[in-house]
Amino acid sequence: QAYQDVLFHGRHPVFVLYLTLDTALVDVNAHPAKLEVRFREDRLVHDFLFSALHRSLAAVRPGHQDIITGSSVELPMPVQPHRVADAKPFYPARPPQQASLPLQVEEQVKTYASLYHEPVKPVPQAQQDIPPLGYAIAHLHNIFILSETRTGIILVDAHAAHERVTYERLKRQYQQGVVPSQPLLLPIKITVTLADADLAEQEHEFFHSLGFEVSRSGPETITLRSVPALLRDSDMETLLRDVLADLSEHGVSRRIQDYSNQLLATMACHGSVRAQRRLGIDEMNALLREMEQTERSGQCNHGRPTWIALSTNDLDKFFLRGQ
Repeated sequence: QAYQDVLFHGRHPVFVLYLTLDTALVDVNAHPAKLEVRFREDRLVHDFLFSALHRSLAAVRPGHQDIITGSSVELPMPVQPHRVADAKPFYPARPPQQASLPLQVEEQVKTYASLYHEPVKPVPQAQQDIPPLGYAIAHLHNIFILSETRTGIILVDAHAAHERVTYERLKRQYQQGVVPSQPLLLPIKITVTLADADLAEQEHEFFHSLGFEVSRSGPETITLRSVPALLRDSDMETLLRDVLADLSEHGVSRRIQDYSNQLLATMACHGSVRAQRRLGIDEMNALLREMEQTERSGQCNHGRPTWIALSTNDLDKFFLRGQ
């Protein structure tokens, strides 16, 4: 339960626990052959373990621990140095040369430089406080953020990372009972099945708690008037249909609360940046800073990793430096 939105689907944590507790809290007569014992207050033990794990997992974020590098990535097999040394160059080797700038060009550069009365002075590296996830350099294939850190580089799956950030925000807002809502400029009418229209009408209050204002406007029609402010840029019709599908799968109100996190995860997925959307440097850095302040930001809410790190040592190995 503590790992439900951290581990990838189909994976389960395994523990060996050593617990010290009062013998009065243990029933040693639960099995005739003494092959097992039971806790007299099993719920108390369960809640203790759950809260301890939940707190520990929530504390794992960039900057609160050493960044795990990609050292386990398989590196290419090293090339035998003597084979390279024995090869004859196709062209005779000569040291690289670079001609100095002509005097005329140097004078022009000085002239342009004189136009700026207060040139920007680069901050010495020692004075820069580099954050744990560093600063964004590029957006690769409109999917991955490349960032430079103190110890190397990291690659971030922008969608997965933003999904976790949005999910944790929605969870906090929902738990506090204050999911901000934003009215739509034009209400959206959606044609649904009779069963979904009935469900939307029955669960009006629950939709309201999620930040939606949904009303029934016909036997098989519902009208969406307000949406959660965090998700205002999402495809609202698709999002509402997916939430209805989740509600239909998990039953009516008495079970909805048990699956509220799954519903919030569905909403967060729709509200996250999509692949192929180009991000600017400022947007990427803003996401990196949010990740550093977000619980469990190392995984999206489906359990996939959101980022990996490669240290300069890893990069040296790729290029056989120092070998």
